[in-house]
This record gives sequence, C-alpha cells and structure tokens, in this order.
Amino acid sequence: MLELARRAKAAARGLARLTAAEKNTCLLAMAAALERDAAPIRAANALDMAAGAAAGLSGALLDRLKLDDQRIAGMARGLREVAALPDPVGRVLDERTRPNGLRLQKISTPIGVVVIIYESRPNVTADAASLCFKSGNATILRGGKEALHSNQAIAASLLAAARAALPAFPGDAIQVVPTPDRDAIRELLSLTQYVDLCMPRGGEGLIRAVAECSKVPVIKHYKGVCHVYVHAAADFAMATGIIINAKCQRPGVCNALETLLVDAAVAPAFLPALARELRARRVELRGDPATLALLQPAGIECVPATEEDWSAEYLDLILAVRIVHGVGEAITHINQYGSGHSDSIVTADEPAARRFLAEVDSAAVYWNASTRFTDGGEFGMGAEIGISTDKIGARGPMGLAELTTYKWLGFGQGQVRG
Repeated sequence: MLELARRAKAAARGLARLTAAEKNTCLLAMAAALERDAAPIRAANALDMAAGAAAGLSGALLDRLKLDDQRIAGMARGLREVAALPDPVGRVLDERTRPNGLRLQKISTPIGVVVIIYESRPNVTADAASLCFKSGNATILRGGKEALHSNQAIAASLLAAARAALPAFPGDAIQVVPTPDRDAIRELLSLTQYVDLCMPRGGEGLIRAVAECSKVPVIKHYKGVCHVYVHAAADFAMATGIIINAKCQRPGVCNALETLLVDAAVAPAFLPALARELRARRVELRGDPATLALLQPAGIECVPATEEDWSAEYLDLILAVRIVHGVGEAITHINQYGSGHSDSIVTADEPAARRFLAEVDSAAVYWNASTRFTDGGEFGMGAEIGISTDKIGARGPMGLAELTTYKWLGFGQGQVRG
C-alpha cells in the first residue's frame, strides 16, 4: 500500500503537466477501448455474476453488478461527456488587487491523490477514473470482491488505451488495489502524507467502516433514504408516474424512493389506486396504522411498518408508506428520518412547494420530479464520482468541479508588509 500511494503521488505531479487537450485525447481513447473490449468485459462480468448468484446476492444487487452492451456503452458515453466538459483546473475563482498593488488570484487546483472504495457497480471504475483524471487527480480504486473480474477488465482497458494514445500519460495515475484484504485499506487510509481524500461508494456499513478507520478526509453518504410527499394539491396522475419511476425503475440505487408520504386530505382518493399499481409491480408495502386502515379493508396487501422502516434504505422493491397532515408534518418526518439525500414534493400549490424546498435539509430537493434525477449525468456533469450528503465541501452529485480545491496566487512588484 505504501508503494501504491507513493506511485500515485508521483503520478499526480505528472498529471499537473498535462494540457486539457492531452487529457481529452486519453479520455476519448479510453471510451473507444471500452467499446472495442466489450466482449472480454462482458465475459469477466459473467464470472462475477455467476459468483454473486451462487453467494446469494439479491436481485437488486445483481442488477447493480451486471454489465451488458447498453451499460458498457453508457460508460463509454460518460467518458466522452467528461472529455467534452471544460477543464476544471486553473479556473480563476476570484481576483482582486490590494491598495499596495499586490494582485491576488484564487484558482482551482487538483486535490492530489483520491482513493475510491466502492461495491457492486463496476461502472464506477470508469466513472471514477475519468473524473479524477480530467480533474488532474491520481486515483487508487478499490472495488468490491464481488466485482473483481469486471473491475480488473475495465481498468486494464482504460490504462492500455491511455498509454497508447499519450506517451506522456503517467502510468500510475489510475491504479487498482490488487488485494481484497480489508487490512490493506486500513493501511492505505493511514498514509496521510500521500493520500489526500477518500470517497467510499456503497452500503451504509462500508461507508461507516471507512469513515471510522480513515486518517485522511472522507466524503460520504451513509445511505439514500429518499422520500416523495404527495401534497393535498397534487395531480394524481403526475404523482403516480413520479412514484412508480422513483421506486420501480431501479430499486437498488441510492436515489430510489424508500418512503412515501401522502397527505391525509387526499389519501382516501389517491392511495388505494396507487397501492394497486405498486402491488402489480411486486412492491411490498409497509404502512403506518392510517395506511393499513385504508388499504387492508380494500383487500390490498400491506404489512405494519415498524419504527425502523422509516429510516430504512431497502434497495429493493419495498416501500414504507405514511399518511401525514400537511406539509409541515411531511417536512418534520423527512428531516427526522431521512438521510439528507433526495426528497420530492408533488403539488400544484407553489407556496407549499417553496416551503418544502426551503425547509427540507437534503442535498437535492425536487418539486414535481422523481428523486432518480440525483445523478451527475442527469445534472449535466458527465459521469459522477459519487453523491455527497456531507454539508462541508461538496454536496450532492460530485462532478469535475467538486474534485478540485484551490490555491491563491500573488503577483507583486517587491511589496513587503509593514
């Protein structure tokens, strides 16, 4: 781990010498390589999928692990989108001239060496490598053992393409931790003289374990407990479409809906029909007493929710449902039980929506839209490296700009301080 980190630090210095055009040349070559190497990448992924099924991974987790032609094409598209974005390094963020003539500039700079620890989703290998590379950061990737073959195949394709496209490419700018040993991560995250930042992506257990053992700064989101609140002035058809998309499109991702709040004023007219739609899509419903009293007499299967359900990230076709009285109660519930990730209100009442947007304390808050939009690609950032629910530094989807820090430059003519 020490040697890995030392090489990454040296590579970060090499990255600082690359121009935007050189970085983009590498990224475009990497994108073409992923498409060209789709067959071996799929074959490597098939090994991981078979092992995952044998190990009893849930359907949602297997979906996160799976790579098909469409997802490989999506990784390549993400690389091209990153190449098309402006270089985030060297932007002038502030500029001023002091009364003594000293001119100051605040400019964006790379963070340095970034460790990415992630589970299940092998597309993170391409996303993280491309974003760190474009922003001038060396990256050390440590994927989960369940995606070992997939991650190695993707990284090999990226590195071979970059080296062929640009002789000046620092060969250690993208490295993969070669061992699944957890002690290796603890060692790596103790090397504060070489490693500048760690970003874990995965389940709450992984993120807490990393945050507790790391001696370097960690940007994290523990889990995605996302809400949709159907207000009394909601359009029922709109609300139904948003809820089904947020819950059912990809239930195993962090921006999927986990808790539905329905205003008591419209619950009798809205909730039974919605519940039938959800049950038809095999969604298990867990309701509060008011929800049970409404659905069970109508013959709609719904089990009692426990206190733990309100803060649960299911990552599966399970939905907690609660009836609330007004926007204030909805906001209180979300701020108490939510994870600060993504929450949405469905309403035609602008004052209610504005209050929700202002008072819900989350990284992304929506009015009449699905929580599934909390994503770097959907926000126009290109591929994202993660979604932060921290309040200091980056918050929400993290793209190129969020992978830079800054420094001050001073331009003088012999000024000295009196």
